[in-house]
Amino acid sequence: MFKGSNVALITPFKDNNLDEESYIRLINFHLENNTNGLVPAGTTGESPTLNHKEHEKVIELCIKEAKGKIPVIAGTGSNSTEEAVALTKHAEKAGADGALVVTPYYNKPTQEGLYQHYKTINDNTSLPIIIYNIPSRCVIDMSVDTMARLFELKNIAGVKDATGDLNRLDETIKKLGPEFIQLTGEDGLAFKFNRRGGVGIISVTANIAPKLCSDMQKYSKSKSDNEIKEAERIDQMLQPLHKSLFIESNPAPVKYAAKLLGLCDDEIRLPLVKIKKETQEEVKKALSSAKLIS
Repeated sequence: MFKGSNVALITPFKDNNLDEESYIRLINFHLENNTNGLVPAGTTGESPTLNHKEHEKVIELCIKEAKGKIPVIAGTGSNSTEEAVALTKHAEKAGADGALVVTPYYNKPTQEGLYQHYKTINDNTSLPIIIYNIPSRCVIDMSVDTMARLFELKNIAGVKDATGDLNRLDETIKKLGPEFIQLTGEDGLAFKFNRRGGVGIISVTANIAPKLCSDMQKYSKSKSDNEIKEAERIDQMLQPLHKSLFIESNPAPVKYAAKLLGLCDDEIRLPLVKIKKETQEEVKKALSSAKLIS
């Protein structure tokens, strides 16, 4: 169910409130440009600064507007197990197709703590759960062995791997098999990840280049040499854009890019701030190199 180009949706704001009109327009932009899945209320959606009511609203609006055309994987993670359970229950009730659950940040649980955290969420939902393993933000790194234990549970379906380590992909396939869904969280590694056995991405860049990201994903899994070459061409064209979107903390750069494309404003919530002028120039150049602006 979960494969290809899944977008980690930005959350547009206007005067520090959710800009529902722009958000709905964004969702339709993805439906029109072959995005394979929508991921609301993740880190790129500024979930750390959404209050509970906003978090739920962002997920509900996304599900309503998607109308079942493509899967919605709701961001429902927290460093509080009780809160993660509540958010996952809400997403299930709202009609989400899956839940993206980040490893508990700041608490620094052991591998056993990680297992019990996800097991508790698993036991309180029927939604497929995608583990989000991102050591650079959460400090902790879920081991392949812990993932293998979790995969024995009925609702643990796969991982969003943001370790940046392609060898981890190989180890996970070897230990858990191809049925365990492996999505990368690293735009710059998307092509290589798929060629080594991954099945897709949860992408930041797809916010502003949905068609290119979707085409790259599709062609990268092809058996046709010409289509694989096309995937590689698109991947190389997007590399400067991937890099520019992480010069400063995500999602500030991608929100600026979205503003340049007329998708939404670049308003962002503290403690994040709008990007510097030097970064703006880099984003503009990268958008131009990808032929997204003239």
